[in-house]
Amino acid sequence: MTHLRATRDDITNLDVDAIVNAANETLLGGAGVDGAIHAAAGRGLYEECRELGGCEPGEAKMTGGYRLPATHVIHTVGPIWRGGGHGEREVLADCYRHSIALAAGHGLATVAFPCISTGTYGFPQDWAADVAIEATRAAVEEHPSIREVIFCCYSDYDLELYEERLAAE
Repeated sequence: MTHLRATRDDITNLDVDAIVNAANETLLGGAGVDGAIHAAAGRGLYEECRELGGCEPGEAKMTGGYRLPATHVIHTVGPIWRGGGHGEREVLADCYRHSIALAAGHGLATVAFPCISTGTYGFPQDWAADVAIEATRAAVEEHPSIREVIFCCYSDYDLELYEERLAAE
């Protein structure tokens, strides 16, 4: 059975099989967690990402972890919030589902996610937490080889949201 938990930490410090990068479509680095992951991993991550040809929203691609404690980085592109009537929830759910499937397909067992799309992309934090937990629970049921999923929160507010929702399950 997969253990889901939340923590407030710097995702680049987590010693897991894969951390998930809330990337932009180019996969070449950007602001927020994307920039932090690229900075911590070093130039090798950028070079490998150049070879991937970008990534569509909701999809996921994997690279090595380079200088990170995590051995892999799963890059996924979350939706830009446009009011909620443009399929944003489904695209966000796809980020979690596709990332879990990719990790399982490569024999990985531990995965850490940031709060995808809640920063620059503007997805409401409480709705994003609901989508993340629901989609992740469904994905790990399909991929029981995933032993642990960590929701790595940037703020105390995000941590409270995730802990409340995980405790209610």
